[in-house]
Amino acid sequence: MRIIASAVLCLLLMVPVLGFSQAATGTITGTVSDTSGAVIPGVSIEVRNSDTGITFSTVTTETGNYAAPNLLPGSYAITAALFGFKKYERTGLTLAAAQTVRLDVSLEVGGQGETVEVRLEASLLKTETGDVANNFTVEQLQDLPILGIGNANAGSSGVRNPYNATQLIPGVSYTANSVMIVNGAPSNTAAYRIEGMDNTNHTVNFALQENQPSADAIQEVAVQTSNYAPEFGTAGGGLFNVTMKSGTSQFHGTVYEYFVNEALNAGSAFTTDGNGHLERPRNRRNDFGGTLGGPIPFLTKGDRKTFFFFSIERFKESTQLNFNDTVPTLAYRNGDFSAISPNGGASFNPSLGIPTNPIGTDALGRSIFANEIYDPGTRGTTSVRSHHSVCKGSVGARPAADEQ
Repeated sequence: MRIIASAVLCLLLMVPVLGFSQAATGTITGTVSDTSGAVIPGVSIEVRNSDTGITFSTVTTETGNYAAPNLLPGSYAITAALFGFKKYERTGLTLAAAQTVRLDVSLEVGGQGETVEVRLEASLLKTETGDVANNFTVEQLQDLPILGIGNANAGSSGVRNPYNATQLIPGVSYTANSVMIVNGAPSNTAAYRIEGMDNTNHTVNFALQENQPSADAIQEVAVQTSNYAPEFGTAGGGLFNVTMKSGTSQFHGTVYEYFVNEALNAGSAFTTDGNGHLERPRNRRNDFGGTLGGPIPFLTKGDRKTFFFFSIERFKESTQLNFNDTVPTLAYRNGDFSAISPNGGASFNPSLGIPTNPIGTDALGRSIFANEIYDPGTRGTTSVRSHHSVCKGSVGARPAADEQ
């Protein structure tokens, strides 16, 4: 119960945050008029999300205009009603992330019991904004062969990188987690947002994209490349708005596993593993996880609708590390270190600054070489012992030296 209560509390605390995250939301706007073109004020407008059933209500102004802002991307239905006119209903209206859709409504004179149904997609002509944007859905990301796993395909994080979709955008030069040049702007000057909140990696300046969400948890990615509104500032080379999936009126989810194994790879040409087969270098990656979303039953009643959405993704990789190291030679293991010094008959490495000429002599006049190792039991040394004898009548005595 404590776990459930904590999860519910976290969801409730997240609601206000998501409500104020406007950068990834869209807007539906337009003008309501009659068949003669005269604008109609006071018309009740209702915009309903087809997946969640959540509605947004407003009324046209004195100039007949209406606007429904801060709408999550998805499919919408719009109704317009006013006494003395037929009810207008439009379905199948798709709203993308960070998009403004204009939908003008024309009401016909008639009774309230009459309804005019329109089932057409919104016009692709943009008249409300001058920004240049590209939108990608999670279905497009998964269906196109652009979400590889591993460093070469996804960047340093290894997991499927949703920003790989930029390879399909004109005017973009892209290398995963390294290069992002949009319309000739300096590399890595783009900004990345999730649900309107800044998600740019400010820790590593050459890998701004590294804070990436799970591809299966994404509903849509909107990439604005130029002429975007001032509210989308702090970006010089493109703005990436990521909208995450959310719970709907129906339970839904996914389970996935993307894996790489050398058993599925072709062998390296002109090689052998000793058993009559070509070598297949070890190459193992696993990118797996799942999502789950839906309504919270005891918090969804009537107009009160509360949803949840959960996503988890894990990545594992097994690779071989190749490196150079040194080990003792057979002579070293047998106690013969003569090759270390030029005196031992082998040339050392003078490029390291080791002199090849003698660096001095020992007490017996023999040459001493750099890094020379010798057995003190086979090499003599010189020691001087002195003693004093006292003789009467003598001033002193000269020390005598004994040599061993």
